[in-house]
Amino acid sequence: MSTVAWLSLAVFLCAYALIATERVHRVAAALGGAALMFVIHATGAGPAFFSERSGIDWNVIFLLLGMMIIVGVLKETGVFEYLAIWAAKRAKGRPFRLMVLLVVITAGVSALLDNVTTVLLIAPVTFLVCERLALPVAPFLIAEAMASNIGGTATLVGDPPNIIIASRGGLSFNDFLVHLAPLVIVLLVVFIGLCRILFRRAFTYDPVRASAIMSLKEREAIRDRRLLWQSMAVLALVMAAFVLHPVLHYEPSVVALLGAGVLVAATRVTTEQALAEVEWPTLVFFAGLFVMVGALVETGVIEQVSTAVVGATEGRLGLATMLLLWGSAGLSAIVDNIPYVATMSPIVEALVQAHGGSGPGQVLWWALALGADLGGNATAVGAAANVVVLGIAARNGTPISFWQFTKYGLVVTVVTVAVATPYLWLRYLL
Repeated sequence: MSTVAWLSLAVFLCAYALIATERVHRVAAALGGAALMFVIHATGAGPAFFSERSGIDWNVIFLLLGMMIIVGVLKETGVFEYLAIWAAKRAKGRPFRLMVLLVVITAGVSALLDNVTTVLLIAPVTFLVCERLALPVAPFLIAEAMASNIGGTATLVGDPPNIIIASRGGLSFNDFLVHLAPLVIVLLVVFIGLCRILFRRAFTYDPVRASAIMSLKEREAIRDRRLLWQSMAVLALVMAAFVLHPVLHYEPSVVALLGAGVLVAATRVTTEQALAEVEWPTLVFFAGLFVMVGALVETGVIEQVSTAVVGATEGRLGLATMLLLWGSAGLSAIVDNIPYVATMSPIVEALVQAHGGSGPGQVLWWALALGADLGGNATAVGAAANVVVLGIAARNGTPISFWQFTKYGLVVTVVTVAVATPYLWLRYLL
């Protein structure tokens, strides 16, 4: 590698270490690392701000911005209080039942929407219901972030890397459903079992609070019915546009901004109220992270690592599949999986063609998707949903540290990828 490539790798590792150890605020670490990437000429204004391959992913930034505004308006209606009481009553105040309910809802919605949108919608409900039942909110938020990454693996639209893979590999929405959805159902069951073990200390049942919440009437939580109907109509249209992306060809970021704009313009909510709920530090953190990872793409670091992994397979499909699955999981835990998949997909395409195109070689696409999507659960910065959850938690006065998330994420990633291994081997390689 060149001198600049080594320097860019050193800057990234230092910034990542600061984020992991929390010696400085993660936003400061990301911005400082991004600034140094410009200083050492690992990237420039053009690649960082305008390149689809190595620049800031503005689709992610504006998708987050638009959905945060929509969620901010929804908060004014009292609908999250309504959902919190409804969920607690369905779970009869039992903490583990509540977690199972929230995990299943999160995973199911993440299969139809992107996982970031899902956690933005479910997090406010989680805070309210945990407050009602006097439960620690961190385990529930962590479980939801991981469930969103697992559920999003099932479909083409569930996770951004899947869209990149589908475009490069010529795969359809139904291809993902047929090949990945059955495994995701199994992974979700396994994950619920892990939640029972990993978060067992959070499942303290309080019969007094449970009895109190069972006596509540959720309808009384709604404060503004007119605003609720307006907001739900806009949200329904936004969700429909997300699902119909292959037909309408509107990017999710455009849909979210249009929905936010219509909602603010057509309701009595002021601009200040709507923008008050935007997680600005989270958006800035993402921008800095994208610049740093983009610099690794520009200097060829990610491509060289990916090529080395591929070169080690020596033409053997089984070995290539396993290295791609576990290697993608490991790298996606460290760098954002969107630029990683964008860099890796041309290499995988060549490998697929070398192994028979749409025949046996197609397993490599599923290995890449599973490794990148499930590997995002390993660390607090491995997936966009994780970062958003940490930002929401900090904003609400219950910060989740990097290692608090990661100590659970590593276990979940290893177990889920281990479950995916025999699935790929038995279904495609034997």
